[in-house]
Parts: sequence; structure tokens; C-alpha cells
Amino acid sequence: MPHTTFFRFLLLSWIILGASGCDTKDGLEPGSGEHIRIVSQAVDDARLVNADETPGDWLSYGRNYQENRYSPLNQITKSNINELGLAWSINLGTTRGIEATPIVVDGIMYLTGPWSIVYAIDARKGEILWIYDPEVPKGYGEKACCDVVNRGVALYKGMVYVGSLDGRLIAIDAASGKKAWEIITVDQTQAYTITGAPRVVDGKVIIGNGGAEYGVRGYVTAYDALTSEQLWRFYTVPGNPTDEFEDQAMAEAAKTWTGEWWTMGGGGTAWDAMAYDPRLNLLYIGVGNGSPWNREIRSPGGGDNLYLSSIVALNPDNGELVWHYQTTPGDSWDFTATQHIILANLEIEGFLRKVLMQAPKNGFFYVLDRTNGEFISAEPYVYVNWAKRIDYQTGRPVETSFSRYVDANVAIMPMAGGGHNWQPMAFNPKTGLVYIPAIERSMIYGQPKNWKFNKDPRHWNVGIGFDEEKPVIKNPQTDKRYGKLIAWDPTGQKAEWVVNHPNDWNAGVLTTEELVFQGNAAGNFVVYDAETGKELWSFPLQTGIIAAPSTYSIDGIQYVTIAAGWGGAGGTKDLYTDQLNPGAIYTFVTGGNENPPEFPKHPPKKLIDLAFEATEEALNHGGELYRKCSVCHGGGNLPDLHYSSAEIFDLFPRIVGEGLFLGKGMPNYGDRYSDQDILDIKHFILSEAQKRRTANYD
Repeated sequence: MPHTTFFRFLLLSWIILGASGCDTKDGLEPGSGEHIRIVSQAVDDARLVNADETPGDWLSYGRNYQENRYSPLNQITKSNINELGLAWSINLGTTRGIEATPIVVDGIMYLTGPWSIVYAIDARKGEILWIYDPEVPKGYGEKACCDVVNRGVALYKGMVYVGSLDGRLIAIDAASGKKAWEIITVDQTQAYTITGAPRVVDGKVIIGNGGAEYGVRGYVTAYDALTSEQLWRFYTVPGNPTDEFEDQAMAEAAKTWTGEWWTMGGGGTAWDAMAYDPRLNLLYIGVGNGSPWNREIRSPGGGDNLYLSSIVALNPDNGELVWHYQTTPGDSWDFTATQHIILANLEIEGFLRKVLMQAPKNGFFYVLDRTNGEFISAEPYVYVNWAKRIDYQTGRPVETSFSRYVDANVAIMPMAGGGHNWQPMAFNPKTGLVYIPAIERSMIYGQPKNWKFNKDPRHWNVGIGFDEEKPVIKNPQTDKRYGKLIAWDPTGQKAEWVVNHPNDWNAGVLTTEELVFQGNAAGNFVVYDAETGKELWSFPLQTGIIAAPSTYSIDGIQYVTIAAGWGGAGGTKDLYTDQLNPGAIYTFVTGGNENPPEFPKHPPKKLIDLAFEATEEALNHGGELYRKCSVCHGGGNLPDLHYSSAEIFDLFPRIVGEGLFLGKGMPNYGDRYSDQDILDIKHFILSEAQKRRTANYD
């Protein structure tokens, strides 16, 4: 065999057997197309199953199939953490939320940014190798409940897989950045979106979707990773009973629903969490909320509404349901179970058990037997008032008398954003602790009056309101709002330590033997002692951070990378830093001494001051319509319109009514709002700015 071919054969074999790093002999330059092709093609089923044998790489979303986000790399420690410094940074120039975890194989990094754009980076040099833009139509931003974000990619046999916001699954050649194939996974006439990272299991790419706020029916689909052929699809909620149910699981689920739920979609979108146990051959999927949120509307006769807010274990060979556990039966609060799932083996009451752990939105930390879904334990990790406890005999919540908010408007904790949202937690097998980025915050739930389902796919259908004729139930605890990092003992079901954050929307975490890494809303990347929670190191990134970091080694040296870009569900309205910088990637190493990029300071904000004439009736009407605008335009990573320029207000009719800024993601409301509606909104904003000036709001 020719020398070059023989060398490539040896190199490929060496990588598969678990070596980290790449020999650069015989002209195989790191970062070259040939180097990328060889190392990316080496990521096959065996490599993914045995990811822990190559700790120098971060091969999948949660690093391994257990999704524990624990790395055994130990060059960065408590004793040398003060030597950690910036190795390189890349300004992506983006202005929306970044939620992706970087995937790294032998110094080649892949991650996503807003609008599902994929970046390949030479992590040795800190240079972009290629960019793939799926060119998502910007009108899709209106169908995304929680910003135009994407959580990352999957890598398999030389391909990079990404789910695009508009519902496509795309395979990209890892070496060239060219599209290999794409397939539409959703009905694009409905409000389906994809923000989650795909997973690859036994040659299949698994992808879910989002959109339950708008009125869709959720499912997950498996495609052949090489050919794009659809292999199976599992629906998470039943469809119209007059149609034939897709499988026995849907027939059983339909018994737990009432009314005509299918006319409103049903919900149950599986938009994030997955994990896989190759020995049990079980794929675990987290299922989301109902559509609408409110069971009184969705399923007026009651019922558990399977498989909403559930963890389902599927056979990845055919997509058939093996077992399920429902964290929130009959969910009425948007308490999804789509939050991070971690697999581990824990000693419980003297026995080593194969467990699944989750801290879903509902505020309870769950430990389940992952072989059969048996309930083991659950205790609140944040303040909870919708349920008193979880009944250990039944595994079901014991709800409080007011939790269903039928007779009152109730401040419920956790809120719809959850006690824990999408931001990944991590499990450290050395300390035995799970590190949870948690939220303490309430939300008022009430029954709406004269509610009707809106079939427009751009319209939210949550079924939540406020009845002025009913009392409000709240307490001092429900007035609190802050975030925290919790070190949770899953066997004792208690917090070992807690670090409080002044802001509730912070980043996902990474853990190593001694350390916990987390970014926060104040723009700092922080390292904590994994045993005590003591802050050991901090680096200012000058903009809010929500993504989780990853760590890897290149040529025997350990690095840590985090992407910063403020946004997501909690980042479009609030801002906790003086500066809102473009999205950027930051990589750290012991001895790093690079300076962070210098971004120009923004000029001081000034409330708009324009003369206008409008009746009180017109202003009230404009205020009602502005409620939809305020979902995004609160002053986070999207503009607070009260501070817009006179030029923007001159263009206001064209921006709102003609789609002038559609390319920036600003929807066109011309088919929904009249010229007078738009004028009323404009005058309402000007009037509110006037009130703020009078109150010295600046």
C-alpha cells in the first residue's frame, strides 16, 4: 500500500483506539481539509459509545451519551486556576442569543450561533475555517417563542448535523462546510421551529421540534445519518381519535385526554433533552408543555394528558415506547420536562442503581430507575408552591388547593420559565453532586375571559389570563426574583452549597474533578470550587452569558471554551451589563495572556421626545396592541423602543406595516394591523417615553 495511504490508515486506527491529538507528520497539517476529514470520519458509533475513552475531545452535546458534562481533564486545577487566561477570541458579530456548546475533535471546533448558522474553527489558531448559513427566512423569528437561538450540532462519520430554525435537518461536510443533504422535518405552514441540538444514535440522527406555544403537535424523528431516509417517528401526544392512532402508545395516551385537544395542536414538543444508554438500548427524550398551557381549556374534563411533561424511554431501533414517567400530570403551568437529562450509576440504600436524573421546570429534582422508569425520589430544589410534595408511593405531585388557578389569580412558583430551564446542569462523579443553574421567580396565572384559539401560526395560544373579578394569591416568597447555582446531592436529595446570583437568567455549567465553570448574566465567566462553591476565578466578558462551556485538549494541553451572546427567553427583555457586545467565542488556557477584544462603547440612551396628538382611547388601544411588541422589545438584546431615534419613528409605519426590517427579524404586521393600529402603537410608545421622562426614568 502507498506510504500516504498506509499512514492515513495508521492514523485513523490510532484515533479510533482513543488517542487524543493528531500527528502532523508527512504534511498532514492540523486544520487542513484532509486532517479535518480524517478526524471527523473517525467519529463513528464506537467512538460515540466510548466517548469517555477520549477525554481530550468533546464529541457530543453533553460530551457523552450520559450527558453528564463532566470532563476528567485535570491540567486546570484549584492550585493553578489563577494562571488561567485568554488564549484567543473570535468576534462573531452577531446580536442575538448564543446557546451552543462547542463540539471539539482533535482541535477542530463546531458550534452554532443565531439563525442556526454553523461555524467550524481551528481551535489551535482561533481561526474560522468555514461558515455555513442555512439562510433561514427571517420571518421565522416570529414563530420562535424564545429567540432565534440554536444549541449546537452533532458530528458523525465526516458530517456535521444541525437543525435549522425553520424545521430542516441539514448534513454538512465537516471538511468543506458544503451541504451534503437536507430534509424538511416539519409542516412549515405551522409554527414549528428547531432550536435543540441533534443527537446521533447507532447511525440515526434524532431531532425534535418546538412550537407548543403556538398550537402544534410534538414528535421526534430518526433519520439515517448518511442517506437522510426517515426511519421512524414518535408522536408525543395523540391526534384526532377519529383517525387511526399511529401506535399503541398514542391509543393509551388518548385515554388521558378530554375535549377536542387535537384542534389546538396538543403540544408536547420535544425541543431539547435527550440521553442514551447503549447497554440498555434506550433513548430518553424530554417532552414539553401542552398547547394551550392551560388544561382547563386544552382538556376541559381533566386527565393526565400523556405524554406531556414526561420523560419517555424509546427503543432507538424503531421508536417504540418502552416506558414513561410524567413529572407534571395534567400540566397547566408550562412545566416542561425538556430540561437536561443525565444518566449515572448511584448507590441508593446500599444498592448500585442505574438512574436518570432531571431538574425539570416544575421545581422538583427527580431520580428515576432508567431501566424501567420506576420513581426513586424527588424533592424541591427551588421554592415550590403549586405542589406540597411528591407522593413517594405513587410518584405523583400532591397539588396545593389553589394551584390550578380556577378561582383566583395565583402567583405560582416556579414560573413558566421554570426552576431550571434549558441551561445544562452537570454531574460530577467525584463529588457525587449535580450542579444546577436554577431560577427563583414567580408568575401570575389566571383564567382568561372569552378565550378562543387563534389559528394564525404566528399567534401565541397559551390560555393564561388575569381575571380582575377574582382575588390574587401571593406571599412574600413569590415576590423574590434571583438566580442561583446549586450543588445538589441526588442521593440525599438536598443542596450541599448554593451560590446566589442577583439575576435569574444565567448560563449552563461544566464540571471537572475539582471545578465548576459557569457564565452569568452580569457578563462574568466564573470558576467555583466543586466541593465548597467558593469562587476561585472570574473573567469579565462584557456581555451576558447563557451558553454552557466545554473543555478539551489539543496536543496535550487543556483548554476551556465558552460562547457569549446575550439572548434567549430571558435575554430579549432584560439586560444586566453596561455593555451589550456582539456574540463572541472565548478560549482559555493556563498561561494564556491575550487581551479580550475591545468593543466600542454604546452612546448613552436617551428617551425619545417627539410631539404627538392622540386621544386616550387611541392610546389605550395602542397599549393593548403593544403587549405583543413588549414580549421582545424590553431592552435586552432587542431594542427598547422608548429609546429609539426620531429616524426610527419616521420609518415606523414602514417597519411595522411593510416589513422594512424583516431582514433583521422584525415581523411584518401589515396583514394584521391597520394604518391606524400602527399609528396608535407609535403614539403609545411616545406617551410612555414621556411618562418616563417626567418620572426621571433615565
